[in-house]
Amino acid sequence: MKLESFLWAAAVGLAAAQNYTRCATPNLPEAQADELDALVTEDGSSLVSLLAAAASVRTKLLTIKQTMNRAYSDMGFTFSLMSTDFTVNNQWAASSLGSSAERAMKTALKRGSYGELDLYFTTDVPNRILGWCYFPVSNPSSSELILDGCVNLADSMPGGTAAPFNLGATATHEIGHWLGLFHVWQGNSCSGGGDQVADTPIQSTPSYGCDVGKDTCPGGGVDNINNWMDYSDDACMDRFSAGQISRATALFNQLRSGR
Repeated sequence: MKLESFLWAAAVGLAAAQNYTRCATPNLPEAQADELDALVTEDGSSLVSLLAAAASVRTKLLTIKQTMNRAYSDMGFTFSLMSTDFTVNNQWAASSLGSSAERAMKTALKRGSYGELDLYFTTDVPNRILGWCYFPVSNPSSSELILDGCVNLADSMPGGTAAPFNLGATATHEIGHWLGLFHVWQGNSCSGGGDQVADTPIQSTPSYGCDVGKDTCPGGGVDNINNWMDYSDDACMDRFSAGQISRATALFNQLRSGR
């Protein structure tokens, strides 16, 4: 079955910062993680079309689209750049997770349904955060429908100034959350279900740089430093596991497709 979803992106604002925080998406509480995990099946593929905003960054959007297409090709997702737009708003450009500015921005700019990804590139994200996104839920409230989508620091796009996080991995990472994937260190523990994916070795801390051989939970395999859902430098991230692919496509079909 082929499923279609449109991704709308908006660029708002200009920032330069160092010592970035990879992702502000919070780990789900165990009860919510278990509820989401219970919905996983192994069925379906999807076609996602990218409608991006910001004429001034069109070349970067085309490059980041290629990064996203490579990352999500095994899931059956394809991103296509449809159009661009650009908004100047100082408050929106400095939106933070859950802020009134984020809500105002998304109320004004949101275009997609629950199955259509809205992607926002903002220039002055506070606290050196690179991005965040919202997990799918079974019955989204009106507030959750508005806030749904991913926010990314504009300088994390390919060619931006947020080195070593300027090759496009931030958007790929955040879209993983939108599809229901957790951080590979979910739970911060060597026990429990971790990220609820059987073929990602359990790890207890995020990875930084490209820490080859890092092994926070000996016995189950080295940490997932090359996985899109860790915190490594962009150049180190290049894969989803087979289990993550199954989980993401299943949850898209279950919770987002056609909604």
